[in-house]
Amino acid sequence: MMEWYEKSFGEDYLLVYNHRDVQGAYHEVHKMINWLKLEPKSRVLDLCCGMGRHSLALADAGYQVTGVDLSDVLLREARSMDTEHRVEWYHADMRELPLKGGFDAVVNLFTSFGYFREDGEQLRVLRAIHRMLKPGGSYIIDFMNTAYVTRHLVQHSTRETEGQNIEEFRKIQDGFVQKEIHITDTASGQKPRIYQERVKLYTREQLSDLLHEAGLMVDQVHGGYDEEKYDEQTSPRMIFVGHRPVQ
Repeated sequence: MMEWYEKSFGEDYLLVYNHRDVQGAYHEVHKMINWLKLEPKSRVLDLCCGMGRHSLALADAGYQVTGVDLSDVLLREARSMDTEHRVEWYHADMRELPLKGGFDAVVNLFTSFGYFREDGEQLRVLRAIHRMLKPGGSYIIDFMNTAYVTRHLVQHSTRETEGQNIEEFRKIQDGFVQKEIHITDTASGQKPRIYQERVKLYTREQLSDLLHEAGLMVDQVHGGYDEEKYDEQTSPRMIFVGHRPVQ
């Protein structure tokens, strides 16, 4: 049986998330560089790179960047934007990375984590990050703030773009935030194309424990790219910044 993430990151994903902008990625990368304290020409792995907005912004900032994603469609978009072939792109599952490692930094952005039902599978991702990092290397995991999402969840929304009606239903159930997306061609009126998204909810303490179990240290937690400090009640995100110990 196909998992939701094997189906949902296709052509329609480009339509649903076409509002994500390139300039925003540059702003976020500028913050990341400061948090990670990266030296010029550092090797950076963008794990679950999607369409490559942050990978390309990191390359523009002078870093040697590798982008990994499971979606052929999103990697195709990333490669099409990378006209100067500055980024190395790989198709891979984030739990099983076909790379040697030795990276100065690994970034995992915009809740590209928690996709699996079992904690043990999430732990495999964190151990892969540990393996990719050189000793002393840094990481960022940008995750949603569970308390904030729980209070501000919009259960239903609808919008139209490029002749397509996009209807989204959201709920929290069994420890996951779940979204069902219905996309209908407004001209033809055919049956909607339906996609699922499901992400496991973690508190700061739970995710910190998983990181420690994977051998990773937590140095800071930010509440957003414009928030230095995380506040459980008001911060929209939990951005973990940490490192792989030298020993």
